[in-house]
Amino acid sequence: MTAVQETTYSDTEIAERLQKILPRWRFEDGWIRRKYKTNSWKGTLMVINTVGHLAEAAWHHPDLTASYAWVEVRLKTHSAKGITDKDFDLARKIEEVIQWQPARDGGALEGTPRDDPRFAYIKYD
Repeated sequence: MTAVQETTYSDTEIAERLQKILPRWRFEDGWIRRKYKTNSWKGTLMVINTVGHLAEAAWHHPDLTASYAWVEVRLKTHSAKGITDKDFDLARKIEEVIQWQPARDGGALEGTPRDDPRFAYIKYD
């Protein structure tokens, strides 16, 4: 199997793409990154498991750092030694799923009760 050469983006291109498509993500120390704030350890574990599922399905794996009420996701393509389309695509999918609020979709799903802290698990931006 021959390795495919992946195109990496310059720092300027990364900053422009993040501003345009992922404004809550930042570029720092060679990674695109995003910190998700949660309400508790339960929420932190839910974010970690969600990111894990998406990363495994995509076969592109982020670095994660977590504490009681937050998870930081860091992406870069190690084989390319930089940021590639893989990183932007996975970041977009993570953002879409983690930030999903069913009640705002207008469908049958109502989402978790916002006025009851017992059910709070993520702090939406």
